[in-house]
Amino acid sequence: MKNLLPANGFLSVIAQWFSANILALGREMRLSYLPPLMVYVAAGISGLTGIVGTFYVKEKLGLSAEFLAMLGFWMMLPWALKMPLGHLVDLVWRWKGLLVYLGASLIMLSLLIMIGLLGHTEAMAAMASVETWFVISALLAPIGYVLQDVVADAMTVEAVPRVDENGQKLDPDKRKLMHVTMQTLGRVAIIGGGVLVSIANVFILRDAGALPEAEKEAVYLFVYQLALIIPLVSIFGVVFASWLQRRDMKHFLAQGHSRQEAGKLLGLHSEPPSINWWILGGGLVFTILSLGVGLSRISGGEEIVFIISMAIVIFLMWRLTGELEPDARNVLVGTAVMIFVFRAIPGPGAGSTWWMIDTLGFDQQFLAVLSLVGAVLTLFGMFIFRR
Repeated sequence: MKNLLPANGFLSVIAQWFSANILALGREMRLSYLPPLMVYVAAGISGLTGIVGTFYVKEKLGLSAEFLAMLGFWMMLPWALKMPLGHLVDLVWRWKGLLVYLGASLIMLSLLIMIGLLGHTEAMAAMASVETWFVISALLAPIGYVLQDVVADAMTVEAVPRVDENGQKLDPDKRKLMHVTMQTLGRVAIIGGGVLVSIANVFILRDAGALPEAEKEAVYLFVYQLALIIPLVSIFGVVFASWLQRRDMKHFLAQGHSRQEAGKLLGLHSEPPSINWWILGGGLVFTILSLGVGLSRISGGEEIVFIISMAIVIFLMWRLTGELEPDARNVLVGTAVMIFVFRAIPGPGAGSTWWMIDTLGFDQQFLAVLSLVGAVLTLFGMFIFRR
């Protein structure tokens, strides 16, 4: 009996941790959190085509790792515009759902191009080279995901109610806790989506490496067809948000509030912020210069874009920090430096994956297993360090 006590005590600690860190999120979940979480899930499951895309490029296109590294640089540029796009969302708050539809359309177009390349290669090649189609697809997807991401960030603010069901203002501390929960659930949705697609890839890609060429291409095609669910999930989130808004409006109208009063309770008539031309102008200048350098194909284009972007970011940071209190300014600068150092560390690129495929003999399913392990560890680590 004594030997069982330590084991029982350990299990009790695990049960308490599970209840406090995982079940608590379920208990704090609200229906209004679901719309932005759907958009985040769409971002999480975007990796569904990652492994198939890697093998398609390696087996069919013959693009060099250097070219893919260069393409990856341009694919990351839309994410550099997240700050001006976020400000744009604030300015067009009432119409932000349209940006999700636009982002979903770009993602769907990117997937349809790849479906066309796999299912109707000759017809696509008759209009443009297969490599050109692939580059277009690769550049469209990140633009769509950035648009959806900035709107999802804005929707998290809207998802936390300002008043209770009786129209009474919620306690500020309670709302702060709800915001923390919303942000945590957002991270869980993204990482959890990665876990789901990794599991799907493990089963879909089993023995794919040993299949005849025609059957292998059919598997690849099925994965891209399945990925069409990604934009549909985000669109469902926006549609569901509209339904919740109409439901809550009817609820307050039934309580005797006027339409204007109900709109204020729901935060529908909030005044948009003043236009920050430094942010919008900086983003516009960055876009024009980046596209100009990229289209000109001058030597060292990536380095030029990096210098331009750093100059613009430092200038905008200087303008922003000048309006903050010293403590807030120090926190912002410190956080920015840490993020820059993390993002500036170069990745191994496609060459490392190809080395694992060619030298170590990793097939599609094994890479899917590695992806699953990484996603699960990331999710577990997030809960371990959750405060």
